[in-house]
Amino acid sequence: MLTFVVLSVLMIVGAVGVITLKQPVHAALSLVATLLTLAVTYVTLQAHFLAAIQVIVYAGAIMVLFLFVIMLLNIQGDQPQPHFRWMQIVAYLTALLAAGAIAATAFLSPRELPNAELMSEALAGGGAAAIGEALFNDFVLAFQLVGVLLLTGIIGAVSLVQRKATQTAKDERELSGV
Repeated sequence: MLTFVVLSVLMIVGAVGVITLKQPVHAALSLVATLLTLAVTYVTLQAHFLAAIQVIVYAGAIMVLFLFVIMLLNIQGDQPQPHFRWMQIVAYLTALLAAGAIAATAFLSPRELPNAELMSEALAGGGAAAIGEALFNDFVLAFQLVGVLLLTGIIGAVSLVQRKATQTAKDERELSGV
């Protein structure tokens, strides 16, 4: 139980870092730390295959894609001037209220943890066969939609870079007088 509490606190800190860090690369690295902590959580649940897939697919391939898009977009450090300063205060208050509600719910109505047999049955050992069967039978539509979502994100990033490159070339021609 102590291991789970420590890992969950680390994941929450990493998730907060993803949201609050101003540099996109730092936020992406915070996401990597969160995903690796989730993989360690899978190991504690004896789901070693899920942990390996978590590291290889998400912390590896997906994060390389994110970093590639961040570098491709060449995001500068210029901070836009906030138009709605009150919105940040409202967002923090809403987050604080949500965290308080979750904590109150957890402490006011505690429930017992499921027994080990139920957990083992639910995870099915985290083996490749059980995951493959669930992925390609029950969740095949969601699996395909994630692929389409990733493809759309890549196309959007490339089109943004292309538009920015075209605008930069046009501005350079205007400045040089050609």
